[in-house]
This record gives sequence, C-alpha cells and structure tokens, in this order.
Amino acid sequence: MKYCKDCEPAQESHAIAYMSVVMSYIGQPFFNIMEMLFKSTAEAISSKASIPFLKTMVFLGFAHFSERPDSQDSLRTKCFWDEAIRRGIKMKEFHMGPIKDSFIAEYKGKVINFDGLPRGDNDTESGDAINWMDNKGIMKKKFLKEGLPVARGGTAFTKRKALKIFNEITKPVITKPNLGSRSRHTLIHIDTPEKLIYGFKKAKKLSPLVVIEEELRGYLFRATLVNGKLVGVVRRDQPEVTGDGIHTLKELMDKENDRPERKGPIFHKIVIDPDAEVELKREGIKMEDIPAVGKVITFSQKTSRGIGGTTTEVTEIIHPENVKMLEKLGAYLKDPLVGVDLIIEKIEEPWYTEQHCGIIECNSLPFIDLHHYPLFGKSNNVAGKLWDYAMPESKMK
Repeated sequence: MKYCKDCEPAQESHAIAYMSVVMSYIGQPFFNIMEMLFKSTAEAISSKASIPFLKTMVFLGFAHFSERPDSQDSLRTKCFWDEAIRRGIKMKEFHMGPIKDSFIAEYKGKVINFDGLPRGDNDTESGDAINWMDNKGIMKKKFLKEGLPVARGGTAFTKRKALKIFNEITKPVITKPNLGSRSRHTLIHIDTPEKLIYGFKKAKKLSPLVVIEEELRGYLFRATLVNGKLVGVVRRDQPEVTGDGIHTLKELMDKENDRPERKGPIFHKIVIDPDAEVELKREGIKMEDIPAVGKVITFSQKTSRGIGGTTTEVTEIIHPENVKMLEKLGAYLKDPLVGVDLIIEKIEEPWYTEQHCGIIECNSLPFIDLHHYPLFGKSNNVAGKLWDYAMPESKMK
C-alpha cells in the first residue's frame, strides 16, 4: 500500500476504501429489506450460532484466540480489555488472517460476543441509527430536522454540484469524504473555487460523495455517550505551541517535544513536514520568528496524536445545556454507544450562544481510549462505564 500523507494518522488503501463505500451504497437497500424480514430470527439465534462458529474455525485451524491484549491491538482495545481483566471478565479475541476485533466475553456464566466494543447483549440493543450515523450527509439532514446544531452545506458527486454548494454557503468551507473517519482526506480553510476543487478531488479518492460544509469555529471536542448518557468529553488540539515573546518558534517546538509523554506510544513529537510548512506559511510565520506572548501557532490542520496533537479531559466543565443537547442526540439515535465530534469555542458555555458551533460527525465505534489517556487532565474510565452497561453483573462496588 502506497504511503499517503492525507491518510494520516492511519494509512488506508484508497481502492479498498472507495469500493467498500460503493458497495455499501449499492447493497444497503437489499440489506435493509433482508434485515426487516429476518431481524427477529437473527437476533434469536445470533448468540447461539456466532460463538460456536468462531470456536469451530479455531478448532479447524483456520483461526486462533488470544487471551491477552498484545502490541497489535489498538489503544481502544487495550483500555476496555484492561478494564475487563480488572473486573474478572474473561476475554478472548478472535483472529483469522487479517480479521480481528471480534471478542467473546464471559462473566459468572454470562457470555456475550461483539465486534470492536460491547454494546449490550450480543449487540441487539442498537437502533437503526447504527446503519447511518457514520454517513455524514444523512446525519446532517436528520440532525437539522431535530434542531441539533450542524454546519450548513451538503454532499456532491460532481464538481458542478460541489461548486454550487460552495457558492451558497459562508466561507471558509471544509471538504471531506462522506464516509470515513480520523480526518482522512479532509481539507479546511477553503475560500476560493480553486481550493474547493482541490479539496473535492482529495476527498473523492476515498468516497464517491464529498461533503462540502461551512467551517465551524472553535475547538474540536469528542463526547462519548453510553446508553444515552454523556460519560466523557475531551478536547482535541492540533500540534501547537504558545508564544512567550522570548523564544523562537523552533525553540518553543523543541521544548514541547521534550515532554516525556511525547516519546510514544500514545503521544508523539511535533514534526516539520510538508503539511506543517503549508500551515506555517498560511499563518505567516517562520521557525526563526519569535511569536508574541499568548499567540498560538499550529503545525497541522489535524488533531491526531500520531502527528503531535494533544488531548485534554474537560468532562467536569461542560455546561449543562451542552450535556442536555448531546443527550438529546443520544435519545434520538437510540444507540447504546456513540462518539460525537463537536466544534465549539467554549464547552463551558451554552451551545446556542455561539453562531458557528455544531456536530461534525458521529461514530458507532468510538476511540474511548481518548478519555483514558489524556495528555492534560485526569483519566476518565469510560471503558468501565461501558462495561457497567454491557455486563452490569461485573459492576464494581
């Protein structure tokens, strides 16, 4: 797979990603009908059939189970597995070639199986939102009808439609794949038709449909909802430093990179790559310049920890009206586990007092490790709250 800087922090095959999106569009109507016809039957037999199938594959030598997290597991897997061990929940991860992230969990005779993260008894408690919440275009339309804050814009298949949307909304705008995560092939600060076409082509590499929407103002926050209740919020910041009026930008960056937490595996050093050079040029600053006191200099448009981004735990300061709005979203989705990305200037102030805040996407398989391993603030045991819901028998007193 060829390296792609637009896929950072996690590389993905463009062809496979594109085809998976196309197949989801083509197959969704068929799968919706099949789900409607057979859902009750599938739910009745799923717990009885899936675990024996996994065990049969292992018995035949086509697969194997691991009983402890290893270096190949994501931080998301590690944090909820560590919590399972702490509670005495016995876990097994199924591996068959490239297939992983399928689990069997057992506690005092109760057994559940799930993919990625536990969502309740055999994942049967999710509503239909799990079928569309990752689709940014559909999500936007549905949230608008519910009075939830989202950016103005739309989706486009052609450059002509993209330009039409661009001309109808306030600049600057952002382009991104209609399906996808982790800010892959996303472009912000678009204020000209030329930049719009560039961003459209970039996003088109991963998805036939491209989202064009107004660029919201503020910080990026990740909120996680379990069973409709807000359980954690972190602020995700771009790789950045703050001027002190004394040191050069390079000196400030070197000092920030000296943090022991930036030696991995969670947080990493800020680097000067072509993307950083473009960002610094946009901000009109050079590495030998001395930023003014309090001036924030960013080195990337992305917030990924892998490229120097940071996280700050802010659950305790979120305004009650913002909690109310997010839990309204949770009630509407009727899904037991949702990650919500929200852009807002001040999370400690009501969302409706800001003109350019909004929800930018929802995730059915959120990175709960963001709450467990913040760079700033205390760790928030979201995995524990998820296990309290999925296996309440294991709840620790």
